[in-house]
Amino acid sequence: MKLYKTIIIDDERLAREEVKRALSNFKEFEVIGEASYVDEAVSLIEALKPDLIFLDIHMPEKSGFDLLEELTKVPQVVFTTAYDQYAVKAFELNALDYLVKPLREERFAKTIEKVKQDIIEHTEVASVVLPMNQKIFIREGEKCHFIPLTDIHFIESLENYARLHFGQEKAMIKRSLNMLAEKLDPKIFFRVNRSQIINLHYIKEIHPYFNNKLKIILTTGEKVEVSSRQSVKFKNWNSL
Repeated sequence: MKLYKTIIIDDERLAREEVKRALSNFKEFEVIGEASYVDEAVSLIEALKPDLIFLDIHMPEKSGFDLLEELTKVPQVVFTTAYDQYAVKAFELNALDYLVKPLREERFAKTIEKVKQDIIEHTEVASVVLPMNQKIFIREGEKCHFIPLTDIHFIESLENYARLHFGQEKAMIKRSLNMLAEKLDPKIFFRVNRSQIINLHYIKEIHPYFNNKLKIILTTGEKVEVSSRQSVKFKNWNSL
């Protein structure tokens, strides 16, 4: 039986015990750690690399949203909260699921089934890069996003930050373009120049440009100039 590594994060001990009791009915989930505040949780997650975290949203000093923003890679997330307004917000983020405390047995069981299916889909992709069904968490002020990599069509560098374009929206992430390039699948995300990356699935047109460069137009309307070096790489790669 495959075991799914789980960490429970909540500033209230009784709330953590409640999640553990509910999980005791699902033997394939192994609780490998607990944390009562964000900084402790970040260290645990980075060290133990869990498959799943149960995450309280409303905690002292830093919130569950703050925690997600600090992670390099976000595991599967189930939000837990005693406050309905936070539960609604979490659900709108397209998180895996949310649970309102006190936990209800039937709802918890449905959440566990969703968790198992989503983890299976993620582990089917064995790669050092992020799988395309991975979601990236970004918070800008009070607005939060869980963005599937498939929805990102364009990324641009802004010094030590990057701006991700997805759908009709865009958001900043505290990662350099170099850091993102190391995590993204190079067969899908192509670095056209020093400051821009595109999702090849969104290419609409390719045009010759001066000095043997290329200009690419995306289906979303962006026009990008491919550097001389990357133009050669792109042509060889696609046998143009």
